[in-house]
Amino acid sequence: MAVADHRSSVYANSDDPAEQLAWRRLTARHGDRLNEIMDEYGWPTAHMVGEEAARAAWLIAQHADRQLDVQRRALQLVREAVSAGSASRRELAFLCDRTLVNEGCRQIYGTQVFGVKDGAPVPWPCEEPERTDDLRAEVGIEPFDAYVATYSMS
Repeated sequence: MAVADHRSSVYANSDDPAEQLAWRRLTARHGDRLNEIMDEYGWPTAHMVGEEAARAAWLIAQHADRQLDVQRRALQLVREAVSAGSASRRELAFLCDRTLVNEGCRQIYGTQVFGVKDGAPVPWPCEEPERTDDLRAEVGIEPFDAYVATYSMS
């Protein structure tokens, strides 16, 4: 699923409605499958499924933007896994921000960018913008300016 996700992610913001629809259908199928996995096993941690598959599960949850129930459920399970020491605080922060943005709320860690203005990525609003870099450091995420510098300015 992660391979298909990576291959198709270029269509997420395509100007072609058919390409966008294909992306939406793919992420919905993946979200449905992740939900089934969570039903049966809980959160698929690296200890349970290996690093690559655990990261793939997180990616699928991250891209389940039109399945907020799946994202919220994954967020709760990842939170529990982090508390148990079996999941990444960094991935939790990204999923937390993604879910908050999809709920129409302000993000915490500044991981979600909504566009580019004057050649610079613009984050969705943050709850405490003055503390964003400190909060990012607590979970192992580089400072916001370093993070956005990785975005292509084409």
